[in-house]
Amino acid sequence: MKIIDAHIHFSSIQSFKDTGQDLSRVVYTKEGLQKEMDDGDVAFAIGMGVTEGSEGFPDRHVQTPMGLDLDEIQLPRVGVCPGINPFCLGQDALDRLETELRKPETVGVKIYLGYYPFYAYDDIYQPVYDLAAAYEVPVVFHTGDTYSERGLLKYSHPLTLDEVAVARRDVNFVMAHLGDPWVLTGAEVVYKNRNMFADLSGWLVGTKKELDARLVDNHFDHVRHALTYCDHYEKLLFGSDWPLVPIKDYADFIGDFIPSKHVEGVFYENACRVFQKIEKLV
Repeated sequence: MKIIDAHIHFSSIQSFKDTGQDLSRVVYTKEGLQKEMDDGDVAFAIGMGVTEGSEGFPDRHVQTPMGLDLDEIQLPRVGVCPGINPFCLGQDALDRLETELRKPETVGVKIYLGYYPFYAYDDIYQPVYDLAAAYEVPVVFHTGDTYSERGLLKYSHPLTLDEVAVARRDVNFVMAHLGDPWVLTGAEVVYKNRNMFADLSGWLVGTKKELDARLVDNHFDHVRHALTYCDHYEKLLFGSDWPLVPIKDYADFIGDFIPSKHVEGVFYENACRVFQKIEKLV
């Protein structure tokens, strides 16, 4: 079965490099990514644009839009959701973002809630939503735990997405990580709002050994509860959050949570429907 990985990273972020080397044991290079995509039968992957400055990430001074800067070569079978730094979001930045949105490989936009101290419904993001609506691309939000102790969790709680989903029915939104650990709240926001979807990425960091171990204890009971409560598998997308985990091993792990009749939807079809530009790229 071919897979679309709706959430990976391919940026020169030191914590990603360290994670690949020390925790997930993946080769965090273009060659490593291409091999993992081949081994996992991944037809297409979506990279979440993020840039690290002198402060690390988040950095208030990096330029919007943030892209995929681990390698200078544009990767085949990889699209991008340019990242937004709300502290650098003047007209010049919006013009640059619009230029990116005109490119066929730009399939959405990424907003890093929690890493930057603004709620999803803040006025600062409204011009971004206007562009997303105009170019018919979804906006992906980071939600839940942050991969940095400098993050502020109140901004990344999934309940805060309900307001923007109601106010901006002209835009489709993707709740990255289903708001983990607040996945039951995330499931309710997805269930309630026709324009809110979720990816299932980033629930664990490590190797196949760590993934397998968590399937035999009660660590993910909250996830199983949330998915059955939501019961809208047509709104859920597979994502790995590579390099946090090996792609194929994480796909096997997520497959344990998905009823067989919904597997093709979660792993491929739903992503094509939400990220509409993918169909011309795969």
